[in-house]
Amino acid sequence: MLFDVIFAIIIVINICFAISLVFLERRNPTAALAWLSILIFLPVAGFVLYLILGQNYTRDQLFTLKKKEDETLLNLINEQKQMITAKTVEPDDILLRPFKSMVLMLLANNWAYLTADNRIRIYIDGNDKFSALLTAIRGAKDHINLEYYIIRNDHLGKEIVAALAERARAGITVRLLVDGLGCGKLPRDFFADYEAAGGKLAKFFPSRIPFINLRMNFRNHRKIAVIDGIIGFVGGFNIGDEYLGKDPKFGHWRDTHLKIEGTAAHTLQIRFFLDWNFATGEYVGYDSSYYPALPITGTTPIQIVSSGPDARWNQIKEAYLKLINTAKTSVYIQTPYFVPDESVMDALRIAALSGVDVRIMIPNRPDHPFVYWTSYSYIGELLDAGVKAYTYENGFIHAKTVVVDGIAGSVGSANWDVRSFRLNFETNAFIYDRHVCGELQEIFLRDIAASRELTPERYAQRSITIKIKESVSRLFSPVL
Repeated sequence: MLFDVIFAIIIVINICFAISLVFLERRNPTAALAWLSILIFLPVAGFVLYLILGQNYTRDQLFTLKKKEDETLLNLINEQKQMITAKTVEPDDILLRPFKSMVLMLLANNWAYLTADNRIRIYIDGNDKFSALLTAIRGAKDHINLEYYIIRNDHLGKEIVAALAERARAGITVRLLVDGLGCGKLPRDFFADYEAAGGKLAKFFPSRIPFINLRMNFRNHRKIAVIDGIIGFVGGFNIGDEYLGKDPKFGHWRDTHLKIEGTAAHTLQIRFFLDWNFATGEYVGYDSSYYPALPITGTTPIQIVSSGPDARWNQIKEAYLKLINTAKTSVYIQTPYFVPDESVMDALRIAALSGVDVRIMIPNRPDHPFVYWTSYSYIGELLDAGVKAYTYENGFIHAKTVVVDGIAGSVGSANWDVRSFRLNFETNAFIYDRHVCGELQEIFLRDIAASRELTPERYAQRSITIKIKESVSRLFSPVL
């Protein structure tokens, strides 16, 4: 009897959810239909899933609150022109000319200032990346700001946090922002020594109820570090031993991260403080020590672009589309998850049919099975258009990169999937430089030697089991 009453209540609530989906929320129609199907055909499971993953009111509230903070800080930053205009490349520069409209678009919809005095170092191995990060942390003179989705309770995680604690004891201002879900399994005392040393800690959307996080669908997926306002890091590596290739499940971990020296480090700093202000309620305004005058050390133009559910538009996805549509000769993409929407699928298909050399590289093994088999199905759909696809065989590829014509590209935290486009908080560096992007292109071509091409013939020969996995997984792609 009690079960019948509870079930009836759930049905009524599901009807309310369905009415909200259809009449009140401006969702993507495909995602709305997917949620309606789940609520109707799986009422109990659908109720729980929608409660945790499907709510839109949280996103609307977040948009309002965070937009206010963003506008307040960014208006202040706009008044401090000297920290973001150390040197600006004119959009008419011969290399930037094909991407002038893209630069202007990102300036307009993301406040993504173009800085051109940057020196870039690309890391594709976790040992090299974390060695550089630890060196920068240990050499900090004024402040350290770190923002990571995942920190593991293992050797590397403890080493990084211990290094931060040591600098805090030395009087350096240290802030560490972690995601409530990504770091949700850490022991309660994991940061105790760090905080006792004077380090500041904040969690983005922490769980208010044990073992339940009703805002788990909105993840701060960014990986940002800024040291002394001089050196910045952005890319795909989280912090943990698996990212050093020490997890036997994945083996070698192939990722991509950037070390940036130049004014783009200031724009990464802005992004960090926007997130810190929101997570802590502590307003950190403009202070010249966070944005020191920098010598011109490089010539690479960069725009730091962020997106998330707090934004009106999907800026990183739109930047990806703009890169594809601007391509004349080649588009090379690496991503662990490929679950695009129709606009991205159309852009890639049109580019390939127009003679552009479009290549996509994904892992050869799943870390999230539903997402993997969905990725496989979308890749298969593009093969007939002439897109070349590869499965990386030397471990696990987690890189989120794209390079176009060898002169423009992106490295960051955003995957090529609906989650990164619409639900996660992401940050990417968009680069306009023949040398740096040429290096990214060469890295892609070298990775092909460690990959297996997914030809139309190979795809056609997949087993019945794989076809079933693809079909079932793809049904959930709008809500993955």
